[in-house]
Amino acid sequence: MHLKQLTQQYQQRVDRALEQLIDNTSDIADELHLAMHYSLFNGGKRVRPLLVYLTGRALSIPAEHQDAAACAVELIHCYSLVHDDMPAMDDDDLRRGKLTCHKQFSEATALLTGDALQTLAFETLSDNSYLDASLILPMIKVLAHASGAAGMAGGQAIDLAATGKNLSLEQLKVMHEHKTGALILASVKLGALCAKNTSIPDLEALENYAKNIGLSFQIKDDILDIESDTHTLGKQQGADISLNKATYPALLGLDGAKKMAQQCHQNALDSLSHFDQKADPLRWLSEYIITRDH
Repeated sequence: MHLKQLTQQYQQRVDRALEQLIDNTSDIADELHLAMHYSLFNGGKRVRPLLVYLTGRALSIPAEHQDAAACAVELIHCYSLVHDDMPAMDDDDLRRGKLTCHKQFSEATALLTGDALQTLAFETLSDNSYLDASLILPMIKVLAHASGAAGMAGGQAIDLAATGKNLSLEQLKVMHEHKTGALILASVKLGALCAKNTSIPDLEALENYAKNIGLSFQIKDDILDIESDTHTLGKQQGADISLNKATYPALLGLDGAKKMAQQCHQNALDSLSHFDQKADPLRWLSEYIITRDH
């Protein structure tokens, strides 16, 4: 299979699992239930669940053993977007062309929606009938660490504190390692931890892969903000400039940023050097990240 086919297959798989999870919450307050569904199915590409499944594929782990982890990491991601969009954070009216949760419903409902999605993530991760508790407990720790002050939430705090300030390259990397990279790393680790026999060298190699694609993903986003059509990205460009946000092209120049992204891609490939062809989709994904045009 090509990466596009695998992506569609796993998107459909995790969407079915997420639909079932939300259906099981239908006995809660109507507006909260609607808002949870609205925020989960807003056109996201399911990159983090894809990483869970592709990592499992590289290690010959059955997909059904990974559904809970794939759902959990996407629930955390979607909760973070709901809260990011709120007036106290980024104050966005639209996400992927649709009204943000607090605009479609209310600020109070959006706050509760984020809370409910976050807690549902851990309930889902802990309720995996295919895995022993000895595997589930470390996975809960990984997701909690990646979501909290040492991960995504901490990165968001760094980002808020950095508004209007000049960041060094190292400070920018630290911020993104926490804000976006932590959940990407957790996705790969969760995929690997779905098996009892994942070796420490394999886990370390996969972690290095995840760190490099997380960085290349952010660098490429910064590059696209400059190179893409200003009619489609003008609002975000204007926001970044007006808030004096540091970017990799701003610190390294456009060519320097492209070289750094390419080096991250090569590092990611090198990390997978001892894996066989079952890890090819992970290699293809790294290539896609630095060659995409949107």
